[in-house]
Amino acid sequence: MSEPITGSQALVFGALDSGISLATGVPGYPITGIMKLLIGSGLDARWSINEKVALEAALGASATGRRSLVTVKHVGMNILADPLITSATHTIGAGLVILTGDDPGVKQSQNEQDSRYYGLLAEVPVFDPPGPAAAYNSMRHAFLLSEKVRTPVIMRLTDRLNNMEEAVNRTPAATGDFQNFDRDTWAFTMKGKHQHFHCGSYPLMEKESAKASTYRLYQRGKDIGIISSGYPSSLVEEVVSTDRFRNISHLALTMVNPLPRSIINKFIEQHLRILVIEETEPVIEEQIYCSGVLGKLTGHTGYGRIETSDIILALENIDMDKISRMCKPETRLSRGLTSTTGGHSKNMCKECPYLVLYEVLGSLDVPIAGDLGCSVRTAPPPMEVVDIAYSLGSSIATATGFSEKGIALIGDYGLVHTGLQGLIEAVHHHKSVLVVVLQNNIAALTGGQAVPDMTGVVETLIPGTMILDIVNTGKDELARMIKTELGKDGVSVILARATCTKY
Repeated sequence: MSEPITGSQALVFGALDSGISLATGVPGYPITGIMKLLIGSGLDARWSINEKVALEAALGASATGRRSLVTVKHVGMNILADPLITSATHTIGAGLVILTGDDPGVKQSQNEQDSRYYGLLAEVPVFDPPGPAAAYNSMRHAFLLSEKVRTPVIMRLTDRLNNMEEAVNRTPAATGDFQNFDRDTWAFTMKGKHQHFHCGSYPLMEKESAKASTYRLYQRGKDIGIISSGYPSSLVEEVVSTDRFRNISHLALTMVNPLPRSIINKFIEQHLRILVIEETEPVIEEQIYCSGVLGKLTGHTGYGRIETSDIILALENIDMDKISRMCKPETRLSRGLTSTTGGHSKNMCKECPYLVLYEVLGSLDVPIAGDLGCSVRTAPPPMEVVDIAYSLGSSIATATGFSEKGIALIGDYGLVHTGLQGLIEAVHHHKSVLVVVLQNNIAALTGGQAVPDMTGVVETLIPGTMILDIVNTGKDELARMIKTELGKDGVSVILARATCTKY
C-alpha cells in the first residue's frame, strides 16, 4: 500500500505523470501551494501576470503538442473566460487542464463563486473529485479526455481537498508524442465550428460522463438517495456509514459536466427522496430538479461550505418538501474578524511601511477606489480608507467614473494584472484621477511572488510620474503632495516605493 499523500500532492503527481510540459498560474488561495510544488519539480512552470495570459500560453503549448496545466483560483476563471469559451469550439491540440481552486466559506477571497458553472458556459468537461485518489485518477483521465474532445478540461478543488490525506496508487507515466492543433478547423465558419462541436465533441463528453470511472454508486436502500460531488462526497460517506443512516444510498459524482443523465435518472427512479449535497451553488440540483429532489433550492441545505452537521440536518427533515431557513448574513463581528483572522478582512500588518500613507488617505474627503491586494484591508473599520474595491486591477478604471478627481489605490501586482488597461483608458479619455501605486515589487497578499517593474511603462504613459520613497517621506509632506496632485486636471501618478516587511 502506498503512503498517504495530500490532495495537492495527488493533483501535482497526476499532472506530472500525464506528461505535462508547461504549467502556468496566478497565485491565490487555495491554489498557491500547488503551483509551488510544480515550480519545485523542475518543470517549465511560471507565475503569469494574469489568468488570461496563463491560459493563452497553455493554449500555445497545446497547439504544438505540449500538454499543459493552468492553476487559478475561482475568481481567476472570470479573467480567463474569454479564451476558454472560444477554445472549446476552435479546438486545441495536446491535453490542457485548468485547475481551479474554489473557496466555500470565503476564507481568503472577495466572493464565494462556483467554478463548475464555467463548464456549462464554455461547454467543457468538469471534474470535482472527492479525495486525493480520485483527484489523481481524474487528472490522468482529464488529459486523455481533453485530447479526445479537443477542449480544455476544468478540474475543481477546495482547501479541504488540498489538505485531505489518502493512499494513492500512481500509474505509469504517459510517454510519447501528443497531438498537435488540427488546422482543418479553419474549414468551418464560426457557426460551423459550434455545429461541428455539438455533432462530435459534446456527445463524446456525455458518453464519457456515464462511464463507471466518473462516479461511485453505493446502493443501500430504496427510500432515500443522496447525490453529491467534490469533497462533500467524503462527508456524506461519513454520515451514511453510521447506524442511524446506514440504509441511505449514495451516488458520488466525480465528473459533473456534462452530468451522467442516464445514471442520475435511474438513481432518482429507484428512490422516493433525493438529497443533493454540493458546494457552493445548486449546480447539479438545478439541472435535475423535480418533485422529490431536495437541496439548496428547497432549503434543506444552505449555500456555500457544507459540513457534516448540514447533511444530518437535511436528512432529519427529509420528509418535508420545503424548509424555511432563517437568513442571517455573517458579519465581521460574528465571524470574529476583529484582528487576525479571515482572508481580506485581516488588519494591516503592524510593520507595514504604507501605514502613514493610509493615514493620510483616510483623512481626505475624496472617493477612493481600492484594489484587491493588501490595501483592501483598509476598507473596514477602524481604518476605513478604501471606499470600494471590485477586483484585482480594477481601481484605476473605477476611479475614472468618479464625479470628481479621486484616488485609485493599487498595488504593483494589481497594476500588472489588469490595472494597466485602466491607466491607458484614463490617459486616452483625458480623465482626472490620482493613481497611487504601492510599489514593493511583490504580490504580498498571495505569498510574495515577484512582480515585473512597470516604472518605465508608467513614466512613458504619464510624464511627470512621481517616484516616492514612502519610508523617508513625512506625513505632512505626503499630505501636501497628494492634495497638490488632486488639485491638478488630468492623470497623476505616484509610485510609492517601499519594502514589504513580511517578505
